[in-house]
Amino acid sequence: MAAAEKDSEKGQGSSSTALEVADSDAGFLSRNATEDEIRSLPKVVDKIPLAAWAAAMVGSAERFSYYSIISIWQNYMQHERGFGAVPGALGLGQSTATSISNAFFVFMFLTPMLFGVVSDMWLGRFRTLLLGFCLLICGSCIMFATSLPVALDNGAGIPGLALSMVFIGLGVGAVKSTISPFIGDQYAQKKPRVVRQKNGKLAVVNGSRTIQFLFNAFYWLTNIASLSSIPATFLEREFDFWAAYLMAVVSLVLSLAALVMMKSKFVRIVPQQNNLPRTLSVLTIAARNGFRLDHAKPSYQLTTHNRPVPWDDTFVDELKRGLIACRVIFSFAFFYLSITQMYNNLISQASQMNLHGVPNDMIQAMAGVACVVFGPVVQALYNFLAKHRIAFGPIARISAAFVICGGGMAYAAGLQRLIYSTGPCYDRPLTCDGNGAKIPNDVNVWLQLPVYVALAMAEIFGLVTASEYSYEKAPHGMRSVVQAMVQLSACLGALMGMAISPAARDPFLVAVYGALAGVMGLCAVLFWAVFRRYDRIDDQLSRPVVGGEDAEERSS
Repeated sequence: MAAAEKDSEKGQGSSSTALEVADSDAGFLSRNATEDEIRSLPKVVDKIPLAAWAAAMVGSAERFSYYSIISIWQNYMQHERGFGAVPGALGLGQSTATSISNAFFVFMFLTPMLFGVVSDMWLGRFRTLLLGFCLLICGSCIMFATSLPVALDNGAGIPGLALSMVFIGLGVGAVKSTISPFIGDQYAQKKPRVVRQKNGKLAVVNGSRTIQFLFNAFYWLTNIASLSSIPATFLEREFDFWAAYLMAVVSLVLSLAALVMMKSKFVRIVPQQNNLPRTLSVLTIAARNGFRLDHAKPSYQLTTHNRPVPWDDTFVDELKRGLIACRVIFSFAFFYLSITQMYNNLISQASQMNLHGVPNDMIQAMAGVACVVFGPVVQALYNFLAKHRIAFGPIARISAAFVICGGGMAYAAGLQRLIYSTGPCYDRPLTCDGNGAKIPNDVNVWLQLPVYVALAMAEIFGLVTASEYSYEKAPHGMRSVVQAMVQLSACLGALMGMAISPAARDPFLVAVYGALAGVMGLCAVLFWAVFRRYDRIDDQLSRPVVGGEDAEERSS
């Protein structure tokens, strides 16, 4: 269980009024909803506290600095300084640069588990966020200092890159494991309530829809922040890499200052006890009893083995839901393998095409633009479906994400085939000399745009749902740990990326993208077949377990 660090009504704000996101036309709070009303009435979104918006803005600022750095890493590592129209620094080549990029992602996606444990069992989410920002500032400062021309001339580039990756990976891990649960903490989820809207119709204020809307809004804000990759790529081209890294440092310092200044306005949940030993004990007992978690409940242990245990039935029920979430989340490994192509191979693919004055690593920013454009459209779709009581549960949304992602990879394979079939270099792009510079094949770089639109839509349906699912289904004292599972599945994807990186070179890239498309199609079918039953009971899975934290009165 968790308790609040401090009593203050500033952090929670008022949540007594419900609002329909589609038209924000809401009425007065009436009463708790009955089971029939929950099933029959349309579901609307509760009022979002100001503290939740502030936490989302701070998290978005962290993403601004993150994308300022990683969006130009592929060029920084792959190309030499003065490499024609494409900026560079270290000259390591595409395959090596992609391997290093995937190794960084592996490390970065492993660290949330460490910080999830630290957050849930020691520091709490707010202090873990502060630690994460401090680590990110250290890593960004190292990146800035070692990317200066004088530092590169003296051989500081590779050591500086390695050290900064360690600090940045740790910092991102601390933030990733805590920011979504921290945002969710700002909204005190209550029982479903009936409201009468101004149009006279009744609706049910639904906590799950509110969390869904809140996480969708956060994702929308982070994608606005991700557009920092656009100025970063122009700074890289017009000045040098150090200018983009300096922008990241400034963003992080301002974000940390805002987080500290608004400390009193946040709901800060801190751990009261270590749930990990109890969790391991429950899982051990369940494993000894045919992996049946109900046999770990105190009632069963007492009647069958005459043995008392230091947990209650509620804890076991919460753990059962958390394990469902973990199973769903671990299915994202191949999805992450495809998504991370945006940060390495697709950037390299752009460099093989006619850029028409556009930096090759700027095109991937179009994924963020697409998320900004289509995010409200998807939210409007959710509102429409909820209003008409049409089911589109989390499992269906994730399955759709897998299909869309596979379509994006199939398009990338077709585009790569077009590049290889076009002169002057055909299946050996950038190996032809033209006026002393390496020249690309005669394919317009904007043909990449549909890839990024598809991957953006896949992220909206998939990644947002994963965060929402892990938050709602996780045991209350282990929300950061379960959120870290999302990043652990991304780690598996990055490991697979490292395994295929030797093939990530010309002339084999058509096969790489084609294989990813086929795998994502297969994943969509298997995922839907295995997990679709959870959509039928999603309302029950999302409700607070009796005796859990959400059933108690919370303070801020």
